[in-house]
Amino acid sequence: MTAPIVLLTGASSGIGAALAAAYAARGWRLVLIARRAERLEQVVREAGLDPADASRVRLIAADVLDIDRLRTEAHALLRTWGCPQVVIANAGISHGVDLSHPDDLDVAAHIMDVNWKAALATLAPFIAPMQARGSGALVGIASVAGVRGLPGHAAYCASKAALVRSLESLRVELRSSGVKVVTLSPGYVATPMTEGNRFRMPFLMPPAAFAQRALSAIDAGRAYITIPWPMGVLSKLLHSVPRALFDPFAGRHGRKARKAPSPP
Repeated sequence: MTAPIVLLTGASSGIGAALAAAYAARGWRLVLIARRAERLEQVVREAGLDPADASRVRLIAADVLDIDRLRTEAHALLRTWGCPQVVIANAGISHGVDLSHPDDLDVAAHIMDVNWKAALATLAPFIAPMQARGSGALVGIASVAGVRGLPGHAAYCASKAALVRSLESLRVELRSSGVKVVTLSPGYVATPMTEGNRFRMPFLMPPAAFAQRALSAIDAGRAYITIPWPMGVLSKLLHSVPRALFDPFAGRHGRKARKAPSPP
């Protein structure tokens, strides 16, 4: 029970599952949160651990929008295992929205709640304990989509931009506390979230490769990093391009598909 602890949301697939495997390979204790209990167990098995091993694994089947549940589980963790060394707010969703459709306003609000509000709720319970200890890393998974607005992404781009700025504020607040705030900004990663994209995805990388680079950035306490680095160069160019040039370029970018309407 002396191994370091990582808490990770959205751990049932994609980037989250890859990060869980990478930390498991290091011998860390895992606190994994996602809605699907069976998928969490599968992720743990694929990482070479026993889901029933209570000394190495805590699996929490919960929706990150259940803020009270997140807070309760955080307090239980602090009482039993102690304060994690790393907390990663990874859970996120991506749907295209078309705001000319009235129903899409609710979809947009849901995206903001999951990608921004729930991310902050994941990190919040551990701020004071990490400050008291004088160490730790609070990590948010942002996106290069937070740099500029893209067609069909009125909600997703906004949610990731909001997360970047909130993490930046937190980083400045905690600058002298010994607690690091790390913003990871993935480019295109081959996950269930991106597999339905109908447009070109430059520098697409596998989740395991992303996870290894992410762990290095977290270890180093990097304030902000785009992975992979060529996407970082591209995002800096997009950030600085004048609107007169950006708008027609972005207009040719394929739209993210809208969320399928719920059956009546």
